[in-house]
Parts: sequence; structure tokens; C-alpha cells
Amino acid sequence: MHDIRAIRENPAAFDAGWSARGLSPQTPAILALDGEMRTATTALQAAQSRRNDASKLIGQAKAKKDEAAAAALMSEVEALKAEMTTQGEIEARIGGQLRDLLASLPQIPDAQVPAGADEAGNVEQRRHGDPVRLNNARDHVDLGAALGGLDFEAAARMSGARFVVLKGQIARLERALGQFMIDVQTTENGYTEVSPPLLVRDEAVFGTGQLPKFAEDLFRTTDGRWLIPTAEVSLTNIVREQILAEEELPLRMTALTPSFRSEAGSSGRDTRGMIRQHQFYKVELVSITAPEQSEGEHQRMVQCAEGILKKLGLSFRTMLLCAGDMGFTARKTYDLEVWLPSQNTYREISSCSNCGDFQARRMDARARKAGEKGTRFVHTLNGSGLAVGRTLVAVMENYQDENGRIAIPDVLQPYMGGLKHIEAA
Repeated sequence: MHDIRAIRENPAAFDAGWSARGLSPQTPAILALDGEMRTATTALQAAQSRRNDASKLIGQAKAKKDEAAAAALMSEVEALKAEMTTQGEIEARIGGQLRDLLASLPQIPDAQVPAGADEAGNVEQRRHGDPVRLNNARDHVDLGAALGGLDFEAAARMSGARFVVLKGQIARLERALGQFMIDVQTTENGYTEVSPPLLVRDEAVFGTGQLPKFAEDLFRTTDGRWLIPTAEVSLTNIVREQILAEEELPLRMTALTPSFRSEAGSSGRDTRGMIRQHQFYKVELVSITAPEQSEGEHQRMVQCAEGILKKLGLSFRTMLLCAGDMGFTARKTYDLEVWLPSQNTYREISSCSNCGDFQARRMDARARKAGEKGTRFVHTLNGSGLAVGRTLVAVMENYQDENGRIAIPDVLQPYMGGLKHIEAA
């Protein structure tokens, strides 16, 4: 959500930010609605004030037995009540239109965000590790099928496309990855583990920006709740409608949960394998900070996500996203892209975003310094640390050998009972 006062003060900056995201100027419509609402508010307040004055005068007129004056004043009060009703309805209607418009508009990009319409405008920041290059690299689908660990046909029979059944040591490897990631984030990186709800109400997905614009990307239950597309929704909403002690910030939370996405608009993209699924596990990182802390916390969060890939020995690159490729709520985003030998390219495995106070305004999440009366909106950040399914794909492909075995990375072997390879029975 956007601060209407900031838009009034500097409309050009907001239009420039939205233009960077490919939108036409929005402030003329915003300021027109704002002007109408403020006019109605002023008229309503004036009518209320005059009604209060007239009501007092009625008593005075009656005390003086001036019935004519009292009758005139009572008639005026009735007219003022009608005027208040009219102006109140205008204020509510225009105010609703203004809120809906502001809620539909994305975050303004940070000044450091490069220009660009799509992923071609993203800027590489750094690389880690040498990409594994194999002459006959098998993809994870073929590797998993040969090992008896991936069954897309069984999943399709019960659930349709974009689901998979994991079996045996591949299923164990997925579980090991999730456990390893959550352990690193909690024991080494200072995040507090949370087990949050997977079903949330409208207010929660509005707060983190999925509603109203992206409802088609979500799954909804018959009782009106939503399956979370990421634990970001649950974790961030823990502070909704709260006033936090600023001295306790930053708050760092993490969760290993399933995520559910309809993948609306992705028809024909990544239809083979596990890259784009309706259901997958992910370790999510969320930070709640004071405004001055968020940029430093963003860099820290990216390093926490990068650290998982480094410990797994996977080659990756870190990309700063351009304005046209960022998510709706983000003011600045880094993507981590892991190397996949079968595709001979890097693919996204984590996205870490600083949302500034955009989500906090939608959730009414604030902080107060000790000894002060005033509050201010917190900043929220979120990132994947990491997407478990895509990490499983990366491990399978990067650790394959010519015989189709998959070596277990050293850091995962304790989670696999000491197993060093996955191979066909």
C-alpha cells in the first residue's frame, strides 16, 4: 500500500517508479480521487460542526420561548443531517475507490534497481563455483525414473499435471535437504523456527500483496480460506496489527512448509519435471526490521541463502532484478540462480526481496521506540532459503555420474544415515 501523503508531496517520483514497471502515469487519477474525498470530508466536518452549534442554539431558543427560532434551527439541523449523510456516502464511496486503486499498484523500485522490462534487464552481481559440464547430462526426470525415485504418472492419476510422487532414497534426500536448510538457518544464521498455519484468511494474503490482484495464482478452499503460496504469508502476518518494540528488531523467522501455487499463466513453461509444481516444500526466511536496518538485513538474507548453496557445493550466480522483473511488493530483489547441467544454464532457486514498508502499511504493522509516543511502519523482507524441490533437482543433476548414480553431498550424509550414493537397486 502507498502513502497518499507522500504521493501528494511528490507525484512525479511515484509516476517515475510505476513507469519503470511499465505502467502509465497513475497519480492524476489518484490525486483526483483524493481531492474529491477531501472535499467531501471537509463538507461533512463543516455540516457536523454547524449541526452541533445549531443543536445548542435550539436549547437556548426554547429557553427564551422563541419557538419560531427553535423551529427554524430544528429544520436546519434536519437539513444538515441529510447533508452529512450525503457527504458521508460520497466520502465512503470515493475513499473505497481510492483504496482499491492504491491497493492495485505495485511497490516503487529502489533507486539502485536497474531499468528493464523483463529478465533480460537483470544484472549479474557475482558467481560462485565452476559449472558442472557433462557430455551426456541426464535431467532429473530421467535420473529419478531410472532410480525408481520419481513417479509423475502416479501423481497425474491422482492429482493431474504438475505433481510428483517421490519414493525411496529420493524422498529421503528431499527430506534431508529440508532438514539441513532449516537447521542451518536456525543454528547458524539466527532465525527462529516457526510452524505456521497453511490456511489463511483474505486479510493475510492482502497484507502480503497476493490479493486482490493475484487471486488466480492461489488455491482457495470451500470455506473461503487460502492455501499459502509461500510461508512468507504466514510468517509476515505474525506482526499484523501489532506495535513492536523497536529495540527488539530485527525479528528473524523461518519455516519449512509446503507451498501451493496454481501456476496461472505458466501454460507450456517447465512442463517437464519438478521445476514448476503446484505443491512443493520451501524454507522461507522473513525479517521484520526498523527502516534503517532493512538494506543491511537484505544483504544478510541473501548471504544466508547463498550459504546453503555453498555448503552443498553447487555453482550459482546472484542477480539484481530490474524493475520490470520484480514482484509486486518488492522494492529491491536479488535472485539466486543455480546451475543445471541438463539445461546448460542457471535457473532461479531463491528470490530475496526488501519490501520496505509496503506490506506493513497493508497489515498495519508498526514499531515504537522506548519512551516515545509515536509509531512508524516496520520494513518487511522475505526470501527462499531455499526452494527444496529445485534444490533436489540441482543436487541430482550436479552430483550424477556416468552410471546414473547420485553422490550425496557431504553435508547431507548425516541426514541420510551415512549413505554416500543413491543408485538403482
